[in-house]
Amino acid sequence: MKIKAKVKKDITKVKMLIKHPMETGRRKDQDGNVIPGLYITEVSASHNGQPVFHAEVGQAVSKDPYMAFSFKGGVSGDKISITWIDSSGATETGEAAIK
Repeated sequence: MKIKAKVKKDITKVKMLIKHPMETGRRKDQDGNVIPGLYITEVSASHNGQPVFHAEVGQAVSKDPYMAFSFKGGVSGDKISITWIDSSGATETGEAAIK
C-alpha cells in the first residue's frame, strides 16, 4: 500500500493506492469456472490514533483501488494509519507521516 499525506492551511489531504486483485466473484477463468470473490470490504484511517475516515466498499471497486480523503487538522510529522479488510478476512495496515 502506498500512502501520501500533505497538510496545507490546516487541511490534511491523504492519498492511498491499495494493491488488491478485487475479484467480484462473477468472472470466469479460461476453463469456464467462476473465480471466487475476493474484494476489499472496509477501509479505515486514523490520525494519531483517532479515526478520521471509514468507507465500506464492495465488488464494484476496481483492481488496485486509489482513494483519497481530507480532514481538518494534522501537522507535519504526525502519523496516518490506514487499514483495509477484505472479504476473506485478510487485512493490511500501512502508515505514513504527514508532510
